[in-house]
Amino acid sequence: MSEEYERESMEFDVVVVGGGPAGLAAACRLLQLDESLSVVVVEKGSEIGAHILSGNVFEPTGLDELFPDWREKGAPVKTACTGDRVHYLTSETGAVPVPGIFLPRPMHNHGNYIISLGQLCQWLGEQAEAMGVNVFPGFAASEVLYDADGRVTGVATSDMGIGKDGQKKDSFTPGYELLGKYTIFAEGVRGNLSEELMDKFDLRANADPQHYGIGIKEVWEVDPELHEEGLVVHTTGWPLDNHTEGGGFLYHAANNKVYLGLIIALNYRNPHLSTFDEFQRWKLHPKIRRYLEGGKRIGYGARAVNKGGLQSLPKLAFPGGMLVGCSAGFLNGVKIKGAHTAIKTGMLAAESIHKALASGDQGQSELGDYEESVNASWVHEELYRGRNFGPALHKLGMFLGAVFAFIDQNIFFGKLPFTWRNRDPDHASLDKASDAKPIEYPKPDGVITFDKLSSVFLSSTNHEEDQPSHLKLRDDSIPIAYNLPEFDEPSQRYCPAGVYEVVAEEGEQVFRINAQNCVHCKTCDIKDPKQNIVWHVPEGGGGPNYANM
Repeated sequence: MSEEYERESMEFDVVVVGGGPAGLAAACRLLQLDESLSVVVVEKGSEIGAHILSGNVFEPTGLDELFPDWREKGAPVKTACTGDRVHYLTSETGAVPVPGIFLPRPMHNHGNYIISLGQLCQWLGEQAEAMGVNVFPGFAASEVLYDADGRVTGVATSDMGIGKDGQKKDSFTPGYELLGKYTIFAEGVRGNLSEELMDKFDLRANADPQHYGIGIKEVWEVDPELHEEGLVVHTTGWPLDNHTEGGGFLYHAANNKVYLGLIIALNYRNPHLSTFDEFQRWKLHPKIRRYLEGGKRIGYGARAVNKGGLQSLPKLAFPGGMLVGCSAGFLNGVKIKGAHTAIKTGMLAAESIHKALASGDQGQSELGDYEESVNASWVHEELYRGRNFGPALHKLGMFLGAVFAFIDQNIFFGKLPFTWRNRDPDHASLDKASDAKPIEYPKPDGVITFDKLSSVFLSSTNHEEDQPSHLKLRDDSIPIAYNLPEFDEPSQRYCPAGVYEVVAEEGEQVFRINAQNCVHCKTCDIKDPKQNIVWHVPEGGGGPNYANM
């Protein structure tokens, strides 16, 4: 409750924070188990799916369990994968095909689908509402609520109508308190409330640091003569060096569309690297450009992805709630997939809560059986088998790491008798600018390659301008006094949306934050060398609109 005004509150059996695949699966599963339960899903995007960005080659395992009749129900999962092609890019023009026999077994995509994950979430939202779930898009959960004993009791949504000066505008509307016996946090990668909970309850005490990549994606409508519906193309190598983990993807979706992008691990070393420009020049490689000639770019977005795997999973339950999906880090790095594990962990959380409520529990317990059920499921088995994939790339580099992955997955089936760790946080990896090689990027041609601002425009990003910046600095002096001389202020280049820049004003260098450009990728929150940038939620409804990405 605010000291200045009283917020209205609403009580539910379960509060779900986040309208992605994990949160919506949890809500649907709860109502499947007991249609009398009151469940609310609060989503910061303007609509369900608005903030969902993923490649996405989708494995239907989790959806098969949640809705066995999803095909009859009309789920937007229709474009079956017809084949995999992998290229090792040796230079800006050279490439070597990687035969399928040399791919790690989990990378094969037979039985999977090329989809828009945003559209799938819209469909899941419709199923949830039809079952009786309260779905509240456009409301950003900005605060975790606790009782006197420190147990989570729900969340509060952000106040609307606060000006840049921190004062209430005429349009001011206080946030709501959404109270639940249990709260499921399904915010996705680097959710700010999930991070708060990990700190408060020391959930990462026995885990490696979470590791991340930045995924930058475009949607193109291409020449029908060049389109091969269902084809999955992956690349490794150029433009990234052997010590920079990552790779490209190009998926031939329905209706002559291709989804293409580049993922760059955020433990990269060179502070001169620009994530956006690496992606733009990757598109110029003949193996990629050939599909784009004569086409039209129709979508752009960026989002951080988890890549820490099993060793980076935190404790999942705490008094009053639990973490599911990418809030915890359930992406399978070998498969490059996380939607199926998100759906399954959301279901398992729902089943744990239902069991507790059915026994008369009123939210007083810490549901440790949720973590037990995860550890007994195929989710844990998948992550266990792939546990050495990320650490191998980190220790051995991309080429030898790939050789190890083949041996690990195809000969030993992920059962080698050791587990490698990676305890180096991503933000600590940068070399000093003076010790790193500058990178010259070609200017955008406006045909295949583009600039940041025109790209952000395609993301339909919008924020109310007269509001406090949701990007906070712990110390205003660090960007110019430390980051600039040490690392040439890398936020100018790791941000894929032009949010951060260093400009000259009255003969002095000034750090500027263009928060209205933010596409909510969370890279700044992860990669800043001093961990000086803190990402908070803006007013509900702000940010990108990725509904068809």
